[in-house]
Amino acid sequence: MYSNQSSSQHNQYLYSDHDRQMMNDIQKAINAEYSAIACYEKLAQVAPAQDVRDKILEIQQDEKRHLNEFSSIYMSITGTQPMYKFIEKCPDQYRAGLEFAFEDEQKAVDSYLEIADKAQNTYIKNRFRRAAADEQNHAVWFLYLLQKSPLTHTARQIENYGAKGALSSSSLSIPQMLTYALQDEYLAQARYNDILGNLGYIRTFAQIKEAELRHINALVPLFQRYQVPIPEDESLSFVSTPENIKAAYNAGVQGEIENISMYERFLSLEIPSDMRIVFTQLRNASLNHLAAFERGLARF
Repeated sequence: MYSNQSSSQHNQYLYSDHDRQMMNDIQKAINAEYSAIACYEKLAQVAPAQDVRDKILEIQQDEKRHLNEFSSIYMSITGTQPMYKFIEKCPDQYRAGLEFAFEDEQKAVDSYLEIADKAQNTYIKNRFRRAAADEQNHAVWFLYLLQKSPLTHTARQIENYGAKGALSSSSLSIPQMLTYALQDEYLAQARYNDILGNLGYIRTFAQIKEAELRHINALVPLFQRYQVPIPEDESLSFVSTPENIKAAYNAGVQGEIENISMYERFLSLEIPSDMRIVFTQLRNASLNHLAAFERGLARF
């Protein structure tokens, strides 16, 4: 392999203009892979289903392997560790992230084939040709996921999800009420997780996020009792990061208002006593959450 070259050959390589350009190209490839790994981590978090999440993380594993290979090649050429730098900002939204990834993979194919063509070392040439083939395969997968994700994916489905779905439905059965309630608690927890992850630790959001987990745990036994399938958690596909802390509090207020309205509607119907007890408890907890968010908003 290339790393077995002698020190004199190594130094000669460093002083070659052609190989200096190769070193720069490989450093750019390293930064591209480093950025892609972070991007696909974010993209997996907002994926609408587990199978999609698994495929994105599988692609991410390929990118980690590329990063290790390119870093090893760079060290063989230079005798030093490469720099690792983010060179691209990945979108926060799922579909925008897919579009970005698809275009980025296509660019990587062209870039890696160009490096392979210029490389004089057989190992480097083969590694970049293999990486280009991987990136082409990734591009095909991202295109496939794009085709499965229509432009109106979030806007269309959010109206039938959680509290919005419950409040817009003309009638409500027990399975529908349980499903809408759990979806909305999923959504609340995902919203507050996102705020804490992107805006930093905020005590109010941290405490309410933990409370949302308790709400989920209170609802799950009702699904078992009434033999209702527990819905898959798709909440991440409906979450967007607020611009600042004030916007985060506004989002919390709006989310809790919708949540309270949903439970008020459920409680206005003839429902079993055990459901009434749980829905009443969750409605009252959400009233407390609303008051906490309103107090936080009043500070701005």
